[in-house]
Amino acid sequence: MLVVLAEARFDSAQAEQVRIVARPMIEASRREPGCGGYDYAFDLLEPDLMRVRELWEDEQALKDHFATPHMAAFLKGLRALRPSTVTVKCYELGPERKMPHAG
Repeated sequence: MLVVLAEARFDSAQAEQVRIVARPMIEASRREPGCGGYDYAFDLLEPDLMRVRELWEDEQALKDHFATPHMAAFLKGLRALRPSTVTVKCYELGPERKMPHAG
């Protein structure tokens, strides 16, 4: 499984505009084959910071995701909002383990 973690900073006054651009992306991505989770959230302590968490079955599912029309529309909308920073990282996830010290 692949995990994509991303962050983007926007003017906090743009939060509603970000939601309008992101909502169709989230809804469509969650319906894609190979998607195990797809979430965007604003940080509680840093209201200008949006965090993204994506779970993909494999590399092909992620490649297919990047080729979708909703990805193209989202990227166009994102560029129009002019985030001050954007970082995206991808990790390969190992098998699930029991949480240490989690009763």
